[in-house]
Amino acid sequence: MSNHPKLNKRFTELNCCVIIPTYNNHKTIEKVISDTLAYTDKIIVINDGSTDSTPAILKSFEDRITVIHQPKNLGKGMALRTAFKKARELNYRYAISIDSDGQHFPGDLELFLDKIEEMPDSLIIGARNMNSDNVPGGSSFGNKFSNFWFMVETGISLPDTQSGYRLYPIERMKRIRYFTSRFEFEIEVIVKAAWNRIPVLYIPVQVYYAKGEERVTHFKPSRDSTRISFLNIYLVILAFLWYRPLRFIRSLTIANFKLFIQDNFFNKEESIIKKSISVAIGIFFGIIPIWGYQLVTAIAFAYILKLNKAIVIVAANISIPILLPFILYASLKSGELVTGIKSSITINNIDMENIKSNLYVYLMGASVLAVVFSIFMGIVTYVILKLIRNKSHATSGYK
Repeated sequence: MSNHPKLNKRFTELNCCVIIPTYNNHKTIEKVISDTLAYTDKIIVINDGSTDSTPAILKSFEDRITVIHQPKNLGKGMALRTAFKKARELNYRYAISIDSDGQHFPGDLELFLDKIEEMPDSLIIGARNMNSDNVPGGSSFGNKFSNFWFMVETGISLPDTQSGYRLYPIERMKRIRYFTSRFEFEIEVIVKAAWNRIPVLYIPVQVYYAKGEERVTHFKPSRDSTRISFLNIYLVILAFLWYRPLRFIRSLTIANFKLFIQDNFFNKEESIIKKSISVAIGIFFGIIPIWGYQLVTAIAFAYILKLNKAIVIVAANISIPILLPFILYASLKSGELVTGIKSSITINNIDMENIKSNLYVYLMGASVLAVVFSIFMGIVTYVILKLIRNKSHATSGYK
């Protein structure tokens, strides 16, 4: 039984368990399990095809915890997915994953319970202090790299996206589909959780990195970094083609729209010219025919030119599905004027086949439309904001 009965009771009340995936960690697995048992006996260990003495070690715990043996090594991601399924079968709502290499402290388990009581059905990451002296340089760089792409893919900033110490809301996650099986799963799972409107939060936790040869890691930099890179390419493309437009549409409430306008158009810190250029740049990249790269290019220019990124992103979403047929039609008609080539396309028969058969006309027209309409909307934005500011200045002294 747990040496902390009150904490074990909280695990029971919250329907929460601890998952420990392990592969050839015979030097540390026994201590990790024993230390965790001091806090709770709601433990599921998933042996991912270990070929060392791990199975024999786990046998001594089988009367106290749930042990799953996979006949061959399938990867950490698949081990976690198997453990999630088992935890749901045992009617758990939450699962806290803890690595079997001894770098995490079971004493931090209570912090996860505190946070999930405060924010139910959230995914909580135990953020390590990556600036500590004992953190390997490669881990720190890799974590910053991962944090950047997670922000690009979800719009959420986190200090540690690679920590394996996490609380998963497994019941809420059960309808999400995954395709990765190894270390990259820990990236896929938090990105898709955010896409499914599951709050992704963090709490600070302790971390211990063994020195030199004492540290055991199964992360293979060449193979696993490549897999993570390909995953991020896929997720970035999916984010800009699906998630970000969907999030934008979901945000179109009257209250959110008013708040966005107030915060980004009527604040005193930014000049009217910067706001107007932000609108123009966003609309330009929303129309220009670089499908799949429109939003990411717009964001890049917003950073380079130090524009209002929120305005740029919203303006770039001009190509949302409901407006897309009108933009395609306007592009084709602009192309007809520029090239002198006529087409039989109308607003009622716009489709990709017709676009392909008139590709040159479309590309020329879309390029011209992007330039002209972006300049026009930039000027309109400037005039409107200037009039509003002058009126406000005349009535209240606002500048």
